[in-house]
Amino acid sequence: MKRLIPILMLGAGLGFAQTSAPAQKKAPTMVDGRWPIQSLKVVGNHNYSAQQVLTIAGLKAGQVVGRSEFDVARDRILAAGAFDTVSYSFAPEVGTKGFVATFQVTEIEQVYPVRFDDLHVSERDLIATLKAKDPIFADGKLPASQPVFARYQKWVQEYLAAKGITEKIIGGVIPDRPGEYVISFHPDRPLPAVALIFFKGNVAVPAAKLQDAIQPAVGMPFTEDRFREALNASVRAIYEARGRVRVSFPSIKTAPNKDVTGLDVTVTVDDGEVYKLGKVNIDGPTPLKQEELLHEGDFKTDDVANFDKVNEGIDRIKKALKHAGYMNGDVTMRRTINDDKRIVDLTLWVEGGTQFTMRKLTIVGLDLEAEAEINRIWTMKPGKPFNPDYPDLFLKTVKEEGLFDNLGKTKADVKINEQEHTADVTLTFNGGPNAPTGRGRGGRGRGGDQWASK
Repeated sequence: MKRLIPILMLGAGLGFAQTSAPAQKKAPTMVDGRWPIQSLKVVGNHNYSAQQVLTIAGLKAGQVVGRSEFDVARDRILAAGAFDTVSYSFAPEVGTKGFVATFQVTEIEQVYPVRFDDLHVSERDLIATLKAKDPIFADGKLPASQPVFARYQKWVQEYLAAKGITEKIIGGVIPDRPGEYVISFHPDRPLPAVALIFFKGNVAVPAAKLQDAIQPAVGMPFTEDRFREALNASVRAIYEARGRVRVSFPSIKTAPNKDVTGLDVTVTVDDGEVYKLGKVNIDGPTPLKQEELLHEGDFKTDDVANFDKVNEGIDRIKKALKHAGYMNGDVTMRRTINDDKRIVDLTLWVEGGTQFTMRKLTIVGLDLEAEAEINRIWTMKPGKPFNPDYPDLFLKTVKEEGLFDNLGKTKADVKINEQEHTADVTLTFNGGPNAPTGRGRGGRGRGGDQWASK
């Protein structure tokens, strides 16, 4: 992990940099080293909005301010603990009697979701209190810096004290799901770990299958919120593959394990009823015809609402988008559950983004005659939608059809140009004295559907 503590010392070059007005424009008047501020801007921000930064700065358009006020504003922004560096500059704003002031910020890169563990208070009320205190907490994430940890530990401690809870609180970055991290504020004591997990009340799914699914939660520090997240990520999926979309876990109880230091967790399961899949519609404009996308999805309506199959259908739609050149295409889904009829209707939104096209094909390792043959049967010509699966499929089919003698290893390299939304493909055939030559065999269907780039 990169450093977590921002550099709070700024060099002399981060001072007040004045930009002269164009000679032909009359600059606004400065009185006693103070300037009327017409507007305020922020540049360099990504995680935080300009309004969040300016709220911390405490300056507003219409004020008459000078170096001292800007120094204080800069220090406020730095003290927030979310920025490595902050500088400011100003320039006359053309056509007005004031100046435009700009804060240039460099954000701390490590920003993580915030979680409150084992505090035994209303998390909703605590979050509302913290958001009222700190503009950078507006989206539920915080930078991983020591000033932020210290400030929030103090605020959480004060909130708990008002509720009669006197435990010391600490905060820091901890692992969450594989490859993910969160900032956790929790009591300064080890959280008990999950030792064993038991299920009761389940009928539709054997307990052994549920225990296998939740097994990764064994050994993790226990809080009920985190454990419910694990249930929803693993056990819920098993039930939803059986159409039981209303499965719930009404009770989670813990008891000390008799043999090891840890907790035995007992989960009460309410299986819920079986629901069928109702209508599946696509809402809004789509890059491909809606009927084509629904055909790709192959959703089994009026059958059990198996959400494993639903998700597989959504993946097929995403694949169809990519094959049509929409490399960044995505599909989102909303469920509408009718409890009276026990039906789940789905609404899909399909985002295509910009379509990528084929730009250039380069062939390496073939003589001129063989190269010409490859160019002839390659159907994804310049300007056509780029299908990222086509190059490997093409080489696989060339090998399976036996179009060339002495064909050894082949490789397809793709270079994507994100700015121009194009793709270049290089096909490499093995070199050396036994390299394939133009004496290709008459392969089946070389000019037909066998080579289609869809």
